[in-house]
Amino acid sequence: MKFVIIGYDSPQGEAKRKIHRSAHLANLEPLDRQGRIILAGPLTDKTGSLLVLEFETQEEAENFAHHDPYTVYGVFERVEIHPFLQVFPKSPS
Repeated sequence: MKFVIIGYDSPQGEAKRKIHRSAHLANLEPLDRQGRIILAGPLTDKTGSLLVLEFETQEEAENFAHHDPYTVYGVFERVEIHPFLQVFPKSPS
């Protein structure tokens, strides 16, 4: 199941992002190797990040988001997690 994860930056998010970026990317690497990242990246208005990732359950998505270095170290002040149904581009069944 796909989930949209939106992390909203804290007021110090930009400075903290530079410090914790390598740990955040290392946390995403296993998902990338497993083909579970649909897309991920920062919002260009510098308000946060958007990720669309595949997990078995909502609980697994929440666990990932709440233990990511960007959340743990205060880059994100708030994280939203929503189940997501991809319509386009059409994904193979």
